[in-house]
Amino acid sequence: MTGEPQAHGVAAQGTRSVAADGNWGIVQTGDHASATLQPPRRPLPEVARVRVPPSLIGVPRRATPTFVGRRGAMAALREALEGAAATGVISQAVVGLGGVGKSELALQYAHRHRLDYDLVWWIDAEGPARIQAGLAALARALACATDSVAAAQATQDEAATWALAWLSGHPGWLVILDNVEEAADVEPYLARLVHGHVLITTRRDLGWRDLGLTPLRLDVLRRPDSVDLLNDRIGSPPSADSRLLDALADQLGDLPLALTQAGAYIGRTPRMTVGRYLRLLRDTPARMHAAIPAGGDAARVVSQVWRLSHRRMSEVSPLAADLLNVLACYAPDNLPCSVLDGAGGADDVAVGEALALLASYSLVTLTADREGRAAGGEPEPEVSVHRLVQATTLAQLSDDERQAVRGKAAALIEAALPGDSRALANRPAFRRLLPHARTVLPFDSPGLGRVRDFLVAGGDYGTALAVVLQVHAQCVDVLGPEDPGTLRATHDLAYCTGMNGDAVAARDLLAALLPVCERVLGDDHNGTLNTSHELARWTGEAGEWAKARDQYAALLPLEERLLGPDHPNLLVTRYELAYWTGEAGDPAAARDQCAALLSLEERFLGADRPGMLSTRFALARWTGEAGQPAEARDQLAALLPDRERVLGPEHPDTLMTRATLAVWTGYAGDAAAARDHLAAVLPLQERVLGADHPNTLISRHNLAFWTGVLGEAVAARDQFTALLPVRERVRGAEHPDTLITRANLAHWTGYAGNAVAARNQLAALLPAVKRVLGRRHPRFLAVRAYLAHWSQQVGNAQRPRRTRR
Repeated sequence: MTGEPQAHGVAAQGTRSVAADGNWGIVQTGDHASATLQPPRRPLPEVARVRVPPSLIGVPRRATPTFVGRRGAMAALREALEGAAATGVISQAVVGLGGVGKSELALQYAHRHRLDYDLVWWIDAEGPARIQAGLAALARALACATDSVAAAQATQDEAATWALAWLSGHPGWLVILDNVEEAADVEPYLARLVHGHVLITTRRDLGWRDLGLTPLRLDVLRRPDSVDLLNDRIGSPPSADSRLLDALADQLGDLPLALTQAGAYIGRTPRMTVGRYLRLLRDTPARMHAAIPAGGDAARVVSQVWRLSHRRMSEVSPLAADLLNVLACYAPDNLPCSVLDGAGGADDVAVGEALALLASYSLVTLTADREGRAAGGEPEPEVSVHRLVQATTLAQLSDDERQAVRGKAAALIEAALPGDSRALANRPAFRRLLPHARTVLPFDSPGLGRVRDFLVAGGDYGTALAVVLQVHAQCVDVLGPEDPGTLRATHDLAYCTGMNGDAVAARDLLAALLPVCERVLGDDHNGTLNTSHELARWTGEAGEWAKARDQYAALLPLEERLLGPDHPNLLVTRYELAYWTGEAGDPAAARDQCAALLSLEERFLGADRPGMLSTRFALARWTGEAGQPAEARDQLAALLPDRERVLGPEHPDTLMTRATLAVWTGYAGDAAAARDHLAAVLPLQERVLGADHPNTLISRHNLAFWTGVLGEAVAARDQFTALLPVRERVRGAEHPDTLITRANLAHWTGYAGNAVAARNQLAALLPAVKRVLGRRHPRFLAVRAYLAHWSQQVGNAQRPRRTRR
């Protein structure tokens, strides 16, 4: 474009510029522009509804048992936070050199006084971006129990803003902002808080008084305390060569972190003495003394210790040095040690010895995961590496060396991932490896594909969507927007978007993808057929039931011709055709199609295949819809233990089976059991899927209905009143589910005593139901019957009574 386009006062200047106002979408310029459409996200829950989970732990680690020379500082900190008379937020900054123990002081305070607060939360505050990330993490930790999907999908800015709102509305918390670079970085947050305590650690001594804070300055340890700390870490008796210990404390500037690391290195390294350590430290002073203010810089001192440790590691155990390089590529915490078996050709015994050596230098931490058991039934040992150790380790490598090490790390994770991503028994292993696989595996690796499949099979659609979004973005950047790999990634993105509850976005992604697949892959390519298949599905989920049925009816003979009559994909298409036939208004035909399909699946598939379980579920549902509620109830009762065994008790499909069993239990004559079962399953769906997921909303709808059937018409009306705006927002105003909620709201409004309102609401609703579903659809007929009923009730009430003579 040329010129200077304008839109309602919004202007853009320059060649090929654009301007937009009052709408949103994608605008592309340039010969090779590309864009990725992100699906809309659900909002985070209201802050007033969210309480602190009882098991929430917000500090990075336990406090060290050796804490010397800080009694006065601890008392001063306690006085500053607890002795102040202020009614608003109380803040205290701890200022000092890097490595002086500011963070340890804050951690000690948090542990000692954790019972005095409802919430203690630690934020790495090294710059505005990390503060935002820490607040976002707080938001997700708090909101996860209320709406895990919204917590996972929220952007960092949205989550951080929500966290500030939550802190402003709740007292009794302590937030620690660790390693703040500038006072200005935290000023906007302090200004918005009205409750609680904020503890700040920082190297800078500027700007705090402007914020009304009198910093607590933390100096290096007194020399006797430094020597005591070294003695404790080295394990030497108090009388052992105090002159050398004093000299070492002097060289390390009495900095607690450097003392701790040096003492551990000396105490646990064979043939390493205090004197030899001093000589090595003095022989490599450049990094320590370059541009360091008086007292030394903690990051530089610590990096010296780690550089010496890495050199020593290479001399003593090249395998240990190689393992440290590999560990630097993973997520920092809780990597199963068995992943490293075979690294460098070493067996598990050699790997264990090398890890023990690394742990002896305090470069890694070894723990036992009590939930993940090794083959012999013993707890699975895990290894963790501090992020700074990882960064320092990788920084010592050249670009080529880093690339080679990442390749080794990826290969080890690839080999450790289980082969069957759907097996229930493999889920714990996948879950433990998940953060490491996401960190190190290339976007096009088979292992990351198995991780995605595991997440989908387990019903963790939010995490699956996050993985797929990352893969899709990298495919677009590396392969280009029309590469077959990118087209597959777009297909996966649409699927995960839909499974997270946004059928409209999934449908639209697939509608845009289909013509590209036809042009790039060809009309008869499997990728094109799969895209057509998913487009039909999400068209139906978006509310166009008859259109989905017709699309599957057209797709089935095409697949039969191209794939053959016995291809497994045809079973899935027949299932979808039956399902949408039922939704479109013919439950008897849907029931018969499911029954015929089930016999085919029994011949081609195993009894426990998820697809066959889905067909059994659909058969039960359409059996009930066709007028056999007791039979539907019995089929679902038989299905539920199979789904629990194959999928797990909290898989979304298992929860939906429980909810649907409750419904048909009610229609079979036990309304109280229906209500009680739905009331029990609804919180599980809210936790697993999120409060706004369509399946959760179905259960809310049914719970309201059976509440009314049991005689609580006012409660039913109120529940439908609360549900309606959520369904309008999530599904759309004319989605069939929304229309049926409107019909039930009107119906129970009548039973709650307002027949006129019920009649008027149903009269306004009926044309929309007819337009969306058609005049022969059972739900249209039900709404029309509701209208006739309440019209008669109004007429009876308005008809004058005959007076007896």
